[in-house]
Amino acid sequence: MSAPPRRRLSREQRAAAAAAVAADHGGVAHRRDLRARGVTRDDVRSEVTAGRWATAGRHTVVIGSGSPVGEALWWQALWETGAGAALDGVTALLAAGLRGFVTDTIDVTLPMSNRRHRMAGVTVHRRRDIGPTTGAGLRRCTSEWATIRAAEWARTDRTATLVVCLVVQQRLVAPERLLAAWRSVGRSRRRRLLDAVIGDVCDGAQSLGELDFGVLCTRVGLPRPSRQLVRQGPGGRVYLDVAWEDIGLVVEIDGGHHALALNPVDDALRQNEVTLGGDVVLRIPVLGLRLTPEPFMAQVVRAHHQLSRRRAA
Repeated sequence: MSAPPRRRLSREQRAAAAAAVAADHGGVAHRRDLRARGVTRDDVRSEVTAGRWATAGRHTVVIGSGSPVGEALWWQALWETGAGAALDGVTALLAAGLRGFVTDTIDVTLPMSNRRHRMAGVTVHRRRDIGPTTGAGLRRCTSEWATIRAAEWARTDRTATLVVCLVVQQRLVAPERLLAAWRSVGRSRRRRLLDAVIGDVCDGAQSLGELDFGVLCTRVGLPRPSRQLVRQGPGGRVYLDVAWEDIGLVVEIDGGHHALALNPVDDALRQNEVTLGGDVVLRIPVLGLRLTPEPFMAQVVRAHHQLSRRRAA
């Protein structure tokens, strides 16, 4: 005997069932989830015809009128682009809580062997192995891999650097996890930049910029400064990155770790102590030396010339 036909839900019942599904998905529902709640294809058709719901692809139903917005767009991208899709790049980081960054596309990674469906506003990346994923709800690549891919896919070196900085500063990924993932990457079109940036941001033990600063000074016609000088202050020893002691010019090279925790407090106290001692202190973020060294070095040249003239007078 065939099963008796399923009784269709009343309008109130299907509205309640759909609202429960949509509440977990930013206002949209997958047809599969609706069926599991007893909402049939005919029910969906009736609601769409009446203008109370709207379709947004083969699988996505907007519970309400209009188009998906916000988080609903991420769910739509996962459902509509292909089986096995995961949010990746900046989109995965935004889903993980990234703040202070906007993007004009949704990045989704799809296994190479799976069929892809194009969708406006979504960039689909094909990979043989999409790597580890996380998320009890929205499926996304883990933050360390999403960070690396976001930096790889960024339009400019400046944007790539910004992504890495924000992720580490906002503690979306532990620095050691990001470093370990990056060291396992075989090929990268931004190998040189990301080697430097990820090292600068994640390695709090030293400022790598000090190693390059002498070369930059030579290029702009300045004598090489002294490095790692020690001064005695009221609170103990004060360590200076680089300095021209004869004219009283100090340059502090700030690694990425300087923006974390209480480091800005310690840096301010140290700079104030040196300034009160009569020296001029310039601060340069090491990432500034990586991305735009010219304007920073122009400031150093101006300071060096001004202090040299003052000393000669």
